[in-house]
Amino acid sequence: ISVREVAEHSGGAVVLAVFPDRQIILINQHRYPFDKFIWELPAGKLNEGEDPLHCAQRELEEETGYNARQWKKLTSIYTSPGFCSEILHIFLATELSESPGGRKLEEGEETMTMKIIPMTEVIGMIENQEILDSKTICGVLLGDRILRIM
Repeated sequence: ISVREVAEHSGGAVVLAVFPDRQIILINQHRYPFDKFIWELPAGKLNEGEDPLHCAQRELEEETGYNARQWKKLTSIYTSPGFCSEILHIFLATELSESPGGRKLEEGEETMTMKIIPMTEVIGMIENQEILDSKTICGVLLGDRILRIM
Protein backbone atom coordinates (compact mmCIF):
# COMPACT_ATOMS: atom_id res chain seq x y z
CA ILE A 1 0.00 0.00 0.00
CA SER A 2 1.30 3.39 -1.01
CA VAL A 3 0.90 6.20 1.52
CA ARG A 4 0.79 9.79 0.37
CA GLU A 5 1.09 12.63 2.81
CA VAL A 6 -0.43 15.92 1.75
CA ALA A 7 0.27 19.28 3.37
CA GLU A 8 -3.05 21.12 3.42
CA HIS A 9 -2.72 24.85 2.74
CA SER A 10 -5.34 27.60 2.53
CA GLY A 11 -3.61 29.24 -0.43
CA GLY A 12 -2.35 32.75 -0.85
CA ALA A 13 -2.09 35.86 -2.96
CA VAL A 14 0.95 37.41 -4.63
CA VAL A 15 1.34 40.98 -5.89
CA LEU A 16 3.39 42.29 -8.79
CA ALA A 17 3.19 46.01 -7.96
CA VAL A 18 4.39 48.08 -10.93
CA PHE A 19 5.03 51.82 -11.10
CA PRO A 20 4.55 53.76 -14.37
CA ASP A 21 8.34 53.72 -14.98
CA ARG A 22 8.23 49.87 -14.80
CA GLN A 23 9.91 49.61 -11.44
CA ILE A 24 8.50 46.96 -9.12
CA ILE A 25 8.43 46.35 -5.39
CA LEU A 26 10.38 43.41 -4.00
CA ILE A 27 10.49 42.18 -0.44
CA ASN A 28 13.63 40.77 1.19
CA GLN A 29 12.55 38.27 3.80
CA HIS A 30 14.23 35.62 5.96
CA ARG A 31 13.03 32.14 5.05
CA TYR A 32 13.70 29.51 7.70
CA PRO A 33 13.85 26.41 5.47
CA PHE A 34 16.88 27.95 3.72
CA ASP A 35 18.09 30.06 6.68
CA LYS A 36 18.68 33.08 4.48
CA PHE A 37 17.05 36.24 3.21
CA ILE A 38 15.50 35.96 -0.24
CA TRP A 39 13.99 38.45 -2.69
CA GLU A 40 10.34 37.88 -3.52
CA LEU A 41 7.12 39.62 -4.47
CA PRO A 42 4.82 40.73 -1.65
CA ALA A 43 2.51 37.85 -0.74
CA GLY A 44 0.49 36.35 2.05
CA LYS A 45 -1.72 33.54 3.17
CA LEU A 46 -5.48 33.61 2.61
CA ASN A 47 -7.65 33.77 5.70
CA GLU A 48 -10.44 31.20 5.79
CA GLY A 49 -13.03 32.07 3.12
CA GLU A 50 -11.10 35.18 2.03
CA ASP A 51 -11.26 36.42 -1.54
CA PRO A 52 -7.76 36.25 -3.10
CA LEU A 53 -8.00 39.84 -4.39
CA HIS A 54 -8.78 41.10 -0.89
CA CYS A 55 -5.78 39.18 0.44
CA ALA A 56 -3.53 40.68 -2.26
CA GLN A 57 -4.73 44.19 -1.43
CA ARG A 58 -4.17 43.63 2.30
CA GLU A 59 -0.69 42.13 1.85
CA LEU A 60 0.46 44.90 -0.50
CA GLU A 61 -0.43 47.54 2.08
CA GLU A 62 0.93 45.60 5.07
CA GLU A 63 4.25 44.62 3.54
CA THR A 64 5.00 47.68 1.41
CA GLY A 65 2.91 50.62 2.59
CA TYR A 66 1.37 50.99 -0.88
CA ASN A 67 -2.15 50.68 -2.27
CA ALA A 68 -3.16 50.20 -5.90
CA ARG A 69 -6.17 51.52 -7.84
CA GLN A 70 -5.96 48.98 -10.68
CA TRP A 71 -5.83 45.22 -10.20
CA LYS A 72 -5.63 42.42 -12.76
CA LYS A 73 -5.38 38.72 -12.04
CA LEU A 74 -2.43 37.27 -13.94
CA THR A 75 -2.76 33.57 -13.07
CA SER A 76 -2.94 30.97 -10.32
CA ILE A 77 -0.19 28.44 -9.67
CA TYR A 78 0.20 25.16 -7.80
CA THR A 79 3.37 25.71 -5.77
CA SER A 80 4.27 22.11 -4.92
CA PRO A 81 1.61 19.79 -6.40
CA GLY A 82 3.51 16.64 -5.41
CA PHE A 83 2.76 17.10 -1.70
CA CYS A 84 0.99 20.38 -0.97
CA SER A 85 -2.48 21.75 -1.79
CA GLU A 86 -1.29 25.38 -1.88
CA ILE A 87 -2.62 27.51 -4.74
CA LEU A 88 -1.24 31.03 -5.15
CA HIS A 89 -3.21 33.71 -7.00
CA ILE A 90 -0.92 36.23 -8.71
CA PHE A 91 -2.13 39.78 -9.31
CA LEU A 92 -0.78 42.77 -11.22
CA ALA A 93 -1.25 46.01 -9.24
CA THR A 94 -0.84 49.41 -10.90
CA GLU A 95 -1.66 53.05 -10.20
CA LEU A 96 0.17 52.80 -6.90
CA SER A 97 0.02 55.33 -4.09
CA GLU A 98 1.53 55.39 -0.62
CA SER A 99 -0.78 54.26 2.15
CA PRO A 100 -1.38 56.94 4.82
CA GLY A 101 -0.48 54.47 7.57
CA GLY A 102 2.67 53.13 5.90
CA ARG A 103 3.79 49.54 6.32
CA LYS A 104 2.00 47.34 8.86
CA LEU A 105 4.36 44.43 9.40
CA GLU A 106 3.03 41.46 11.34
CA GLU A 107 4.78 39.46 14.04
CA GLY A 108 7.78 37.70 12.53
CA GLU A 109 8.11 40.24 9.70
CA GLU A 110 10.15 42.84 11.60
CA THR A 111 13.30 42.05 9.63
CA MET A 112 11.51 42.25 6.24
CA THR A 113 12.78 45.04 4.01
CA MET A 114 11.56 46.27 0.65
CA LYS A 115 13.16 47.79 -2.40
CA ILE A 116 11.85 49.35 -5.60
CA ILE A 117 13.83 47.93 -8.53
CA PRO A 118 13.53 48.30 -12.34
CA MET A 119 11.74 45.35 -13.95
CA THR A 120 14.70 44.75 -16.28
CA GLU A 121 17.03 44.47 -13.28
CA VAL A 122 14.68 42.00 -11.56
CA ILE A 123 14.55 39.87 -14.71
CA GLY A 124 18.36 39.90 -14.66
CA MET A 125 18.28 38.73 -11.03
CA ILE A 126 16.05 35.82 -12.13
CA GLU A 127 18.37 34.96 -15.03
CA ASN A 128 21.42 35.10 -12.70
CA GLN A 129 19.68 32.87 -10.15
CA GLU A 130 19.70 35.61 -7.51
CA ILE A 131 15.92 35.11 -7.34
CA LEU A 132 14.85 31.47 -7.01
CA ASP A 133 11.38 32.00 -5.51
CA SER A 134 8.84 30.38 -7.84
CA LYS A 135 5.94 32.78 -7.24
CA THR A 136 8.22 35.72 -7.94
CA ILE A 137 9.62 34.19 -11.13
CA CYS A 138 6.10 33.41 -12.40
CA GLY A 139 4.69 36.81 -11.46
CA VAL A 140 7.55 38.86 -12.86
CA LEU A 141 7.97 37.01 -16.15
CA LEU A 142 4.25 36.76 -16.88
CA GLY A 143 3.65 40.34 -15.74
CA ASP A 144 6.48 41.64 -17.92
CA ARG A 145 5.01 39.82 -20.93
CA ILE A 146 1.49 41.16 -20.31
CA LEU A 147 2.72 44.72 -19.69
CA ARG A 148 4.49 44.68 -23.08
CA ILE A 149 1.17 44.07 -24.89
CA MET A 150 -0.99 46.41 -22.75
